[in-house]
Amino acid sequence: MKKNQITIASEVSISGKGLHTGCAVSITLLPAPANHGIVFQRIDLSDKPKVKAHILNVTDTSRSTNLQENGINIKTVEHLLAALAGMSIDNLLIHINAEEIPIMDGSAAHFISMIKKAGTKELSEEREYISVDEVVKFEKPDQGIELLLVPAEKFTMSVMVDYGTSVLSSQYASIKKMEEFVDNISSCRTFVFLHELHYLIKNNLVKGGELDNAIVFVDKKPNPEILEEVQNFFNKKNIQINENGTLNNVKLQFYNEPACHKLLDLLGDLYLLGKPIKGEIIARKPGHFANTEFVKLIYEYLENKGSVKKI
Repeated sequence: MKKNQITIASEVSISGKGLHTGCAVSITLLPAPANHGIVFQRIDLSDKPKVKAHILNVTDTSRSTNLQENGINIKTVEHLLAALAGMSIDNLLIHINAEEIPIMDGSAAHFISMIKKAGTKELSEEREYISVDEVVKFEKPDQGIELLLVPAEKFTMSVMVDYGTSVLSSQYASIKKMEEFVDNISSCRTFVFLHELHYLIKNNLVKGGELDNAIVFVDKKPNPEILEEVQNFFNKKNIQINENGTLNNVKLQFYNEPACHKLLDLLGDLYLLGKPIKGEIIARKPGHFANTEFVKLIYEYLENKGSVKKI
């Protein structure tokens, strides 16, 4: 059965902080016409420039997925894009008054709620899907990284991770339909190891971070000074290590929440193709760099087939 493109029915807004910049930021989702795609607009700048959510605009993936077009930045887009993919939103204009999407609780749940509040609207143009006739693969064998798009009639995704530590080792997450993402995966939060968090704090790289928007794993016994520095940075008292090796700032929703969040990130990065996929995604140790390199390979495959248009 053929489906038409979808946008939202009414505009809706949300405010928060950028995780890395610490900037107070508001975003407003607005309906857009067919074939518009997902486009950001920096309304804080005088000429209100636009940045298309597209793989060709990816610039940096060191700690999040960041876009740039004509020198204009939009940072940390992956959680919002995952929500749009999960809710099948094809066309949207996103007003933003700073350069980074708000982190909210570190998941896609708040963005899913926004879309549900706005409602959806079917457009007159038919929805287009991305499909392949052969396997597209990105791999880095020395790091155990492998991502594949396998030809299939329906979209499915499975993610495997292994961090080789007693507190976070092998995990698996999967979805067979988008409803599973919305119901079970979208609320899964980002995570970090304590030693990584300490490095980010020391180097002023999480200016907008809060202890309630990330799961913190402790893979080795920290110096008391490190815990004290974390407490002081976040202005929290009585931070302790739980029996499961996480800090007591938040509770795990699922035993495999980290793998679920990696699936969430990958879904968001895949939406930089500009269209939904029909095919089976299999990923081992995904991350933003690997995800976007994988998406570039899919884009190049489609471009060679003459089935995509350059932006």
